[in-house]
Order: sequence, then C-alpha cells, then structure tokens
Amino acid sequence: MIKRNSGEEAGSSRPSADTVSGNGQQFSASSVKSSLTILLIDDRPEVAGAMEIAFRMAGHRLTVAHSPQEAYSTLARTLFDAVILDLNFTPGVSNGQEGLACLERLMADDPGTNVVVLTAHGGIRMAVAAMQAGARDFAVKPWSNTDLIAKVEGAAARKSSLVPAGLPSSERSAQPPRILGESAAVEHLRHLIRRVAPTRAGVAITGPSGAGRMLAALTVQAASADAGQVPNILDLREENALENHAHSSGTVILRYPDRLNELEQDRLAANLSANLRPIAIIDRIEDLTPVLRRRIATIELAVPALCQRRDDIALLARHFLLDAAERFGRPVPRLTEAAEIALREADWPDQVRGLAATMERAVLLADENGTIDTAALALGGPARTNDHAPSGSVNFDLDRSEKAMIAAALAEHHHNVSHAAKALGLSRGALYRRMERHGL
Repeated sequence: MIKRNSGEEAGSSRPSADTVSGNGQQFSASSVKSSLTILLIDDRPEVAGAMEIAFRMAGHRLTVAHSPQEAYSTLARTLFDAVILDLNFTPGVSNGQEGLACLERLMADDPGTNVVVLTAHGGIRMAVAAMQAGARDFAVKPWSNTDLIAKVEGAAARKSSLVPAGLPSSERSAQPPRILGESAAVEHLRHLIRRVAPTRAGVAITGPSGAGRMLAALTVQAASADAGQVPNILDLREENALENHAHSSGTVILRYPDRLNELEQDRLAANLSANLRPIAIIDRIEDLTPVLRRRIATIELAVPALCQRRDDIALLARHFLLDAAERFGRPVPRLTEAAEIALREADWPDQVRGLAATMERAVLLADENGTIDTAALALGGPARTNDHAPSGSVNFDLDRSEKAMIAAALAEHHHNVSHAAKALGLSRGALYRRMERHGL
C-alpha cells in the first residue's frame, strides 16, 4: 500500500533545490531531467497503477514490468533513466532473494543502471545488501509518493562510479547490449563474460552463425574498460580491412579471421597493435594458426545453439514479438500454448536470427483476434534428427518430436482428445495409447 502524507496528492510536492536522499547523498534537482523515463519492476497491478499516476503527475513516464524476465526484455529494447525494483515477486516469499538476484543481473548487464529498491518495513539489512550490490537508494514500505519520487530523481541525477570508462548513464544514447535467457547454458556464458570482459585478454567467440555471436562480442566490449568507445568492428573478409586500424588502441571486434589463409593470419597477428584488445568472431577455433590463436584467442566463449537452450525459446519469442510490434506500430499479439510448444520443438537452422524473423512475420500477419497459433507461424517440421548420431539418440529425438506434436495438438484443441486425435489423423484410442506412453 502506498502511504501519502496528510493532505498530500500523489506527485503534488517536488523536492527542494538541494535534497538529501535516504542514503545521505546530496543532489541538485536542477541536474534532473524535466521528464524521466522510469521502469518499475513489481508484480502487483494495484501498486503499478497508483505509482504510474503519481509519477505522471510529477512529470515523469513510468513503464511497468511484472517480472524480472519481462524487465530484462524491456531493458533490451529501451534505455531508462531509473529503475524501481521490488525485492519480492512470489506470493508468500519475503526474503528478498528474488529481487537481489534481479539487481545483481541488472548491474552486471549495465553498471550504470540507477536502481531504487523497495523493501519492507524493518528490512534495513536487506536494503544495505541492495546498496552494496549497486542500488542507488531505497524506499521502505509504506512510502510516501513525494519521498519516492525525490529518491528516484536523485538516483537519476547522480553519476555512477561503476560505469566503465567514466561514462555516466545520462550521457549514453542507447541501451547496452543484453543477452536474454534463463537457461544454464546462457547463464554460464554471462558468467564467463563478467569474468573475462574487464581484462585485456583476447577473446574468441564461437558458436553457430545466427546464435548471437555479435551480441556476445558487444557485451564483452560493453563490460570492458573501453565501454565508452564506439565499437570498432572489422570484417576481415573485406580487402585491407585492418590497414587503417592496425596501430589504433582500444577494443577491436574482428569478424572471421579464421577464414584468412595461414599467411594472412600470421600477418594479422604481427600487425595487431599491442594496444588493441581483440574480440574475434570465428566459426572454428581450430582453423586459427598457432600464432594468431595466441594473440586473439586467450579465452574462448562458446555461444550456445538454440537447440541447447530450448527452454529460452518462448521467452525470446515474446521479446521479439514486443520488439516487432513496437517497430511496426502493431498491437502485441499473444502466442497460444500450442504455438509456444511448436516454437520450442521446431528446427532452427538460422538460430536466434531465424526465430526473430519468424516473430516479425507473425506480427505483420497476425489475425485480428490478437493471437498467434501454430498455423500462423508457418513452421517446418519438428527438429531434425542427426543422421550420424547413434540409433538411441535418433529414437530419442523421434520420441521427443512425437510428444511435442501431441502436446501441441492437445493445447490447440483445449485438451479435447477427440478433436486432437482428428487433427493428428489418429483414432481416439491410438492417441490415448501414445499419450500414456509419453506421460501426457
């Protein structure tokens, strides 16, 4: 519940010219933008509605994300001046660990994020932990709107000492790159980037084309000491690509050095300035010569293929739907349960890039009812089996594909077995036998 002072209307009082925030730091209101863009991460609609009114009356714009996952997607598309973060999301859970984990991810993705956390009365220890993790300020529930608005304005006005290369968030023109996904493979990749990015070690980024190798390279650069510089990207398939950059300094992203012949690779290694930190996007690290490998591939970061992170596919699909809807000015359609199952089990030869293109087409061709079903996705068959895999592996893939098709049909027909059986071309009894075999 939001507490208001006696006679106070939400947002009716603005901070004085010089205000001291809850953590004792002073800021000048003159340095605050006339209108701030703020992201609220809170799962309670009533709080979001009341807070949106309060901040709108104070001249600011509030966007709401109802979960950390929704927040990561929103932050990947939009740059905000400040973030308000509740520390609890699951009903009945009040230890703040969900919020602290979200805060850690926010600060790892962008150390310049201006976060104000919301903590329960008596949760000072939790607030201290949040401040140590990078939050700029905190508000204790129940809060007054005037106090919370002042804290958010103060957080947005102060420059962060955590932003690499001294680049304050107020001077950035675009949001930093963010790798989306909750799978173990993606979390491992993010963990390695956090450890390696601040060093000057050469990084080779491998993985299938379209899986997000350039995004990973930009994420490494954004978390390095060169974060304040515009990324220098060289495609070595172009003639004389390095000619004007060999003696520059900072970070350079090299595309496809492994496609050079051996002589060209060794010449590249010799011509790279000692002041350059190389990040290489390559197909196979084995195709580098030993000399070049020592120079540009001290660490290998393998971007997982989409088939290695199937649990992330629905999350990514929703993100691409939102992104496409915003770009084309269309309503955001909703994926049916069957559509999500079909996406998760489909073959994606073009990886994440192919998934993004599929969602873009779906937004443009969505029906007026605002939903996207399996037919609207126009996907091919289920994931292909590996012809060279052992027979046990092939059987596993076939079983998984059949299970996925049955699950999608059941979801599409609201678990009406008769209708699902007809759609699959099976008798009702045959479908029941297959459902029993697959545990459906």
